[in-house]
Amino acid sequence: MYDIIWLVPLLPFFGFLINGLLGKFLKKEALIGTIASATVGASFIISFIIFLNLLSHPIESPVIVNIYEWIAAGYFTINVSYQVDQLSILYSLIITGVGLLIHIYSIGYMHKDRGFARFFAYMNLFIFMMLNLVLASNFLLTFLGWEGVGLCSYLLIGFWYDRKFEGVRIKWTGDAANKAFIVNRVGDFGFLIAMFLIYLNFGTLQYTELHSTLNANIALYSSQGLITAITLLLFLGATGKSAQIPLAIWLPDAMAGPTPVSALIHAATMVTAGIFLLARNSLLFALSPTTMLIVAIVGAITAIYAASTALVQNGIKKVLAYSTVSQLGYMFAALGIGAYTAAIFHVMTHAFFKGLLFLGAGSVMHGMHDEENIKKMGGLKKYMPTTYKTFYIAALAISGIPLFSGFFSKDEILWQTFNHGGIIIWLILAVSALFTAFYMFRLVNLVFNGEERFDAKHVHPHESPKVMTIPLVILAFLSAFGGFLGIPYALGFWFSDKPNFIENFLHPIFKDTYFVLSMNPESHIAAGEYILMLVSIGIAVLGIWLAYRWYYYDSKWSVPRRIVLSFTSAFKILFNKYYLDEIYFYGIVDPIFAISRNALWKIVDVKIIDGFINGTAAGTVWLGSKVRKIQNGYAQSYAVYMLAGAVIILTWLLIIL
Repeated sequence: MYDIIWLVPLLPFFGFLINGLLGKFLKKEALIGTIASATVGASFIISFIIFLNLLSHPIESPVIVNIYEWIAAGYFTINVSYQVDQLSILYSLIITGVGLLIHIYSIGYMHKDRGFARFFAYMNLFIFMMLNLVLASNFLLTFLGWEGVGLCSYLLIGFWYDRKFEGVRIKWTGDAANKAFIVNRVGDFGFLIAMFLIYLNFGTLQYTELHSTLNANIALYSSQGLITAITLLLFLGATGKSAQIPLAIWLPDAMAGPTPVSALIHAATMVTAGIFLLARNSLLFALSPTTMLIVAIVGAITAIYAASTALVQNGIKKVLAYSTVSQLGYMFAALGIGAYTAAIFHVMTHAFFKGLLFLGAGSVMHGMHDEENIKKMGGLKKYMPTTYKTFYIAALAISGIPLFSGFFSKDEILWQTFNHGGIIIWLILAVSALFTAFYMFRLVNLVFNGEERFDAKHVHPHESPKVMTIPLVILAFLSAFGGFLGIPYALGFWFSDKPNFIENFLHPIFKDTYFVLSMNPESHIAAGEYILMLVSIGIAVLGIWLAYRWYYYDSKWSVPRRIVLSFTSAFKILFNKYYLDEIYFYGIVDPIFAISRNALWKIVDVKIIDGFINGTAAGTVWLGSKVRKIQNGYAQSYAVYMLAGAVIILTWLLIIL
């Protein structure tokens, strides 16, 4: 059964080849979209079949499926091989399932776009690379997929390469694509060095072999500086790919790409690659408490940074972009305190509701002739009823309202953080949750409720076609009910002794890690959990109530305006995203350019390197001009030169003899 796993990544690759090579000959958009969607759908079906087999025949250790020998050099051998276990299959289901819905949606969204076939070729290539990343049985194949999704991200962010895009020192979508590509290379450098250290010290790049070595020598490797160095470098790679502080600056500008790209790459799949990397190497991270603490702190800081920034943004996709960064911070905070199951559970629910939010934003922009400013919308729910209802469900889910999916995953993270991460990290995440509920329903009210603020003479809002709204409805269903896969014991003990399906399913992956961390993932009833659950619900309700009070019932938005006037400096800081881009430009980019231009180019390159080369050439020309005078054509001169040479040779012989 597991031997067919190679078809899961291969089928989307076929879609890439067909649309990439033959797309310009396939004139019908429906055919192109069907080929791209069908290949991803087939991968989903195969992944689901393997998933069902895992349920009926659970495995305690991964199954490695070798495809072919990739590299063989001396003692170093690496295969293209896939690792079938609960973690890789769950990720495959998310990637192909949500990816299929986004592909179908894109058929309507990208209708009549001149790069229709090219778009779907890039999307299929991305799915192929992402599946290689999560199914790989070794670091090197993971890194191939890691770099592949970075390339696809670059191609898709800059897909509309001739369009302008407003950002800090960014004028075109190509600039945003370059920014994403370059920032990710910083993190990738850390990943590469970590791989070198792992191979040099453990002699393998296979996940299972590394896990076995660590598991057999827990006391030897625990808290070693080597382990801390490796995990910090891996975390640097994850920081770049998953847009965490200090490498969070690329994701908001990645909204320059088409909205389905934002939904697939920058909400549901690629940005969670960093979460996958840490989860796949959970035992390695568990051996370094220092790295775990850093991961938790960085995650918490990123969550509050992005959530507070989203409070004042006016671009519908910009709000969702910072929301994504904030939710990723939640996941990293969970990983840092050892709540691996909760982090992966939130990856799944986040794929549902954030994918839905981005597709809903795309539906709004489609009906508003590409308008993105939420201050120029309002009253759209009567024009776009399906988009409004599904968007509303997603907003409830991400806010943590019972019994929507986000409630279960966020509440689990908050509870685990309070238990194992400390009150400060919990408090930061709780405030982030308040901000999340507020900015999401600020968005809902400014876009769908209240008075119409758009130019009715030129803008005629309308609902999107069925090919776009059906994926919205499916994702809305998953956003509403997907959380029941992770019911905590405190809520589900009355009908099952193990109600948390996700926790039970992933238990074989993290059991050794929990043993090292001395954590018991098994749930139990605790009064504190009920209290914190009520607190988290109260926080979400408070955020929603404030958003309605300020942006729905107060038609003139007098309270927000008074707050802005009272805290002008704070508002400017938030509106300008804490000036993080400016800090990078003034502190890193500009000095590098200045040093490169004024020192490396004008002095080292022009004066030293070019000066040496040009000086050598000039010296050769000068010497040649002097030597050339010897050849004057007079026999008498040649006789003198010969005589002088003979005298010199005889003198030298007399001296040495």
